[in-house]
Amino acid sequence: MTPLVSIIMGSTSDLPIIEKAAKFLDQMEVPFEINALSAHRTPAEVEQFARTAKDRGIKVIIAAAGMAAALPGVIAAMTPLPVVGLPIASTLDGEDALLSIVQMPPGVAVATVGINAGMNAAVLAVQILALSDADVAQRYDAYRASLAEKIVKANEELKNVKYKFKVN
Repeated sequence: MTPLVSIIMGSTSDLPIIEKAAKFLDQMEVPFEINALSAHRTPAEVEQFARTAKDRGIKVIIAAAGMAAALPGVIAAMTPLPVVGLPIASTLDGEDALLSIVQMPPGVAVATVGINAGMNAAVLAVQILALSDADVAQRYDAYRASLAEKIVKANEELKNVKYKFKVN
């Protein structure tokens, strides 16, 4: 099975955040791979990865990094594939990583999700894949419908919550 999504993290300390993305991709039955590569400590490996990803069948890259967070932008500079940047909170509550990822120069785009938002990174990757894969689209549509059902159910349950001045 060829992975469609590649999850790259700057350090294995990011794994608890990456796990949220991996679990969602599993739920959506999307083949993926996970690797640790650093833009600063393994630049040659990052370049090799980025330049060969498309030929290996990868469709979307999720790149997670904290602090200077160069990894998503460096990968985006070397591949035509969509890159989803996932800022990791390690210093400055992750705001340094967020700003580093989101402030890309014109012509080199990185779609960026919130700080530590591993699940949303995977959701965005699935949305991109769903544009050209009907099976993924169907599974994603079912997931979205389940979100709506949860809110409708929660709203019904709120009717049973009692307060002295609550009007039903």
